[in-house]
Amino acid sequence: MKKPKIRFDGFTEDWEQRKLESIAERVIRKNQDLVSELPLTISAQYGLIDQSDFFNKRVASKDVSGYYLIYNGEFAYNKSTSGEAPWGAIKRLDRYENGVLSTLYIVFKIKDEEKTCSDFIAAYYDTSNWHKDIQAIAAEGARNHGLLNIAPADFFKTELALPQDIEEQQKIGNCFKSLNHLITLHQRKCDEVKKLKKFMLQKMFPQGDSRIPEIRFAGFTEDWEQCKFGDCYKILSGYAFKMEDYCDSGISLINGESIQHGKIDEANMNHLPENFLYIYSNFILKEGDIVVGLNRPITNGELKIAQIPRKYNNSLLYQRAGKIEYVDEIDIQFSYILLSQEIFKHTVKEAVGSDQPFISSTKLNKWEMLIPRKEEQQKIGHYFSNLDHLITLH
Repeated sequence: MKKPKIRFDGFTEDWEQRKLESIAERVIRKNQDLVSELPLTISAQYGLIDQSDFFNKRVASKDVSGYYLIYNGEFAYNKSTSGEAPWGAIKRLDRYENGVLSTLYIVFKIKDEEKTCSDFIAAYYDTSNWHKDIQAIAAEGARNHGLLNIAPADFFKTELALPQDIEEQQKIGNCFKSLNHLITLHQRKCDEVKKLKKFMLQKMFPQGDSRIPEIRFAGFTEDWEQCKFGDCYKILSGYAFKMEDYCDSGISLINGESIQHGKIDEANMNHLPENFLYIYSNFILKEGDIVVGLNRPITNGELKIAQIPRKYNNSLLYQRAGKIEYVDEIDIQFSYILLSQEIFKHTVKEAVGSDQPFISSTKLNKWEMLIPRKEEQQKIGHYFSNLDHLITLH
């Protein structure tokens, strides 16, 4: 590739291939004077980040005088492979003024920023364009599983494709820097709304032996009423459709794996012929229906429960997944929030050791819950529905 498909106006020259060693130099300064006490790691998702924030603990040695000292604006290569970074990750230090890194990393800086734009280089290493050169020189370390055996000299001979004109580099760098800033802002807002939701779930639902929540809407003072799950809800299991009936497109089949917390995951979805809607009408799912994964119902600490989005209106339900029906006195949005908590608590209580049970409707029907009258349910359901919408937007 000599030219990109999309570029800023006024630039027509071919891009050029440059060895990394021609635009950057290795940094091997040690932290001998203890300039920094901040041990960092390199994450494919978060870049250079404090170990305590990423691992929830410090994994570096107590004495970091032998570590590399890296300054803001310098780059580092983590040779450890992962699903997100099959050839490691190359990131620039942006979050902190300085930090320290294990000598397993390769640290480097731009030689002349008047000729090479640092923001462009940061964006370039967010692509996979550099993987081919790394693949050609990499061998998996014999002693460190997943750690690529790449010598610094070979690393600096890898090539980059970059514009000859520094102005084009700067425009591209600024573009992606702005996009990353926007992503960070939305992620921060999303995290704030998630924290608010977690806080309000604790405050707007009764805790312990109390029959009233700590925070509630004006005009409601009555105790919440205790009832059993089976008095208000019923779980309808899906059908055991045959694999030989699956097709490339058609009616979406919602199974236990496609149900994740708060969403339907397309990656684990199959399809059935259109006429199956008429043959198996008892297993049709409509927009807004609450579905739950019945087999191994908890993943990553969250219950596999979701509402069917408009996209999957008139889908079909597979076995080991359940649709929740409810009596007229119950609000559906409130039910979704309530059951996300109550079925989770029931499942955890039923678990033995590290095993997760299949959700048994027989046992779940006896589970006791507290429910307010419908007017209060509607207000609570609407409030949390708005929070979920904000989270989805961000």
